[in-house]
Amino acid sequence: MRNLKFLPALIGAILGIAVIIYVAFYFIFLDLFVDLWWFQSLKQEPYFWLRLLYRFFLSGGVTLAFFLIFFFHFWVASRYLGLNPPDEILTDLDKRRRFQRFADVFMSGSAKVYTPISLILAVFIAIPFYRQWESALLYFFGQPSGATDTVYGNDISFYLLSYPIYLLIQKELLTAAIVIFIAVGILYWLEHIFIPNQNKEYHIGAKIHLTVLIGFVVLFVVWGFMLDRFALLYNHSHEPVFFGPGFVEINYKLPLIWLGIFTFVAVAITGLLFIFSKEHRVKGPFFISSAAFLFVWFLPNVDSIPAAIQKYIVNPNPVKAEKPFMQHNIDATLNAYDLRNIKIVDQRINLNAAEDIATWSTQKRFENIPVWDREYLINSYQQLQEIRPYYAFFSVDEDRYFLLGHTRQVNLAAREVNIGKLPEAAHTWENTHLRYTHGSGAVATPAAQDADIPLVWYLRDLNLYSPVGLTTKNPDIYYGEGSYDYAVVPNTLNVVGLEPADPSIERQYTGEGGIPIPSWFRKALFAFYFKDEKIFFSISITDKSKMLIRRNITERINAMTPFLHLDKDPYLVVAKDRFYWIQDAYTLSKWYPASKPAADEYLEGDQPFNYIRNSVKIVVDAYDGAVDYYIADPSDVLINAYARAYPSLFKNMEEMPLELQKHLRYPRDLYYMQMKVFAKYHQTRPELFYEQAETWQFANVRGEEVKPYYQTMDFGNCNDKEEFVMINPMTPINRDNLSMIGVASILNKEACGNSYKPGITVYRFRKEVQVNGPAQVEALINQDPEISAQFTLWNQGGSRVELGRMVILPMGNTVLYVQPVYLVSTKVKIPELRRVIVSIGNEVVMEKTLWAALNRLKQTFIKEASESNGSGTAAPTAQ
Repeated sequence: MRNLKFLPALIGAILGIAVIIYVAFYFIFLDLFVDLWWFQSLKQEPYFWLRLLYRFFLSGGVTLAFFLIFFFHFWVASRYLGLNPPDEILTDLDKRRRFQRFADVFMSGSAKVYTPISLILAVFIAIPFYRQWESALLYFFGQPSGATDTVYGNDISFYLLSYPIYLLIQKELLTAAIVIFIAVGILYWLEHIFIPNQNKEYHIGAKIHLTVLIGFVVLFVVWGFMLDRFALLYNHSHEPVFFGPGFVEINYKLPLIWLGIFTFVAVAITGLLFIFSKEHRVKGPFFISSAAFLFVWFLPNVDSIPAAIQKYIVNPNPVKAEKPFMQHNIDATLNAYDLRNIKIVDQRINLNAAEDIATWSTQKRFENIPVWDREYLINSYQQLQEIRPYYAFFSVDEDRYFLLGHTRQVNLAAREVNIGKLPEAAHTWENTHLRYTHGSGAVATPAAQDADIPLVWYLRDLNLYSPVGLTTKNPDIYYGEGSYDYAVVPNTLNVVGLEPADPSIERQYTGEGGIPIPSWFRKALFAFYFKDEKIFFSISITDKSKMLIRRNITERINAMTPFLHLDKDPYLVVAKDRFYWIQDAYTLSKWYPASKPAADEYLEGDQPFNYIRNSVKIVVDAYDGAVDYYIADPSDVLINAYARAYPSLFKNMEEMPLELQKHLRYPRDLYYMQMKVFAKYHQTRPELFYEQAETWQFANVRGEEVKPYYQTMDFGNCNDKEEFVMINPMTPINRDNLSMIGVASILNKEACGNSYKPGITVYRFRKEVQVNGPAQVEALINQDPEISAQFTLWNQGGSRVELGRMVILPMGNTVLYVQPVYLVSTKVKIPELRRVIVSIGNEVVMEKTLWAALNRLKQTFIKEASESNGSGTAAPTAQ
């Protein structure tokens, strides 16, 4: 019966251990095992362990350091117990022994108390480091960038890599020092009052210890003041004029910070003299320095002083007073957004373009003008080429391929698996995870073609028919843009997939990707991981099967490298052996000094930033799921720090296969954001920047911005070599006429090879001649009686006319406008390209082909020139 008394305790212990094991298994070991196997399947096991060890050592090291700090000071404080006993204890042997026993018990007992307290305090202080361990990693692996800020002259790497971690360390060290000082002071006080007949004075050792702790508090406060100087670089009180420190910050607030440092140090020194002086006689200097510090500390809270400086000194002479600070902001912003090396070309415009049209002698120049918009093509692809209900096209990409004798711009899309359109009864576990496991092939069409003919296909159907030789050996797509669930392949079921030669043959997965499932143990762990017992009991899963997880490419990359920020538009590449996805990735920071923060949510997520680099190009194998990282911008200090921390992860751009290098492009999101910033910051002189008279905006038509678009064109830079560029037209603020056309290219114009060298050229138009913007060209289109009548006719009988994206190109001394006209059925919603409108100057024509439209325009200009010379009438002028 006695043993039964311990039964509840035994049962409780067993249950507690079981709960601990269950929690540890589910939330630690299970995820750890699966992640390890996943990284092994990607051949990135060294990177997995490095990342895990960095996090463990940095977080654990900080916790251990703070624990030792707390423990040491508590231990030192407990050692002073009994060093100042009453005189009768020292002379009475019996009392001395009793006192010593009391002291020993107190000190040994207190160790059991302050050890867990030290650990709890250490964990509490170190929590912010657990969240920002990657900032510490960058600090340890960072190197100078070679560029300096113009305000304090520090290397930019200090702000991007060191300053954030210094802020964190200073805050936590100051908190720890204050906590230790209070706790040790209480401990000394308790020791002092619990021992009877103690002297009134504390022992000199206790005073020295507390003085040292005060010294640390003073040191960390002073460090905080020093860091406050850099906080002025992120001042936003002068917006919307400029960002960063201004006259008030540098000439009033910065001196106050230095004055605050001096007066605080004076308070600390005079305070120590006051404490250690005999009977605390040194009072005057302490109270004077304290009053001075409180006065200086209070001054920044008095808004009337800086307001008066702003009102009476700055505002009457704003450009003169703020000129150097606006220049700081301009220079910093251009550097932070990689806009310093933009090439600006002052473009002369000839309104009579007859001569220019005559020089456009080769059709190659115009065959790539993209009259098919991807926003319209997606409907055609889905209606005509999904073919099976379990396939889907999620997006249309733009690229260029060498076809039919030269580089041609194409639109293409991957045919991915999506069982959402199957009947509900088909949404079974086997269909979802074993049968409908992958997509098949892709479609491609030329971006340019003549109107009023059926859509031309470069790649189509499940057998990958291509009249231009655009083929791939392995068309299966296991990784893509869709919302993929896990798949187990190969298995004993027939999987969906069609051989080009024999549609009746269904092929099994033979790729190297995926996590092997060679044992019942792994099957059991995966069943637990996915909370799906069918994985364990399914007889269709063999020891040759592999588990494919994280098959959405964005999810896949984020799981591997969460510190990179991804462009919203990954794109497909058709290679000889298989399909690949190329994903642009960015490194961001909000710590670039005096740089204007990004105003809009250009990228996914809500991280604020004022520095960006397209530092990495990521290639994802659509069949195997392999992920390769290539450094695209070696000048970026952030990616260089990551590359030193993870040497096995990143590769040089030269290591990318040449077949993929040919398909690199300038990222759309990055270019849009850069132009948004450059619209204001191209005004590099402070006087002009302050006036904002030359500020640009995105061209606007039908109430929407004209976003940057891709164009393949020979701009005459490299011996008739065509470039795949991104074009962006902009107008003056609140005006419709065109100010400039920006062209972003990746062509190395010096070597004229395939090496990746991104750059931006801005064709800026002079003010003496008006250049029509897209809204003005569309107004000319609507005013043309022939075009208007045709639109009215087409807008009947169950169809409607829709105008596509207007293409605007700088061509010699002329600006060419091309507007596709679609006819969309209200029932089927498959768009048809019916006409192409071409405009130069103030003339517009509508034809089925570009060349027919250009010939009509040429004749029009020749006729106008002839009439002008013969009758004396004026040449065409801008409206």
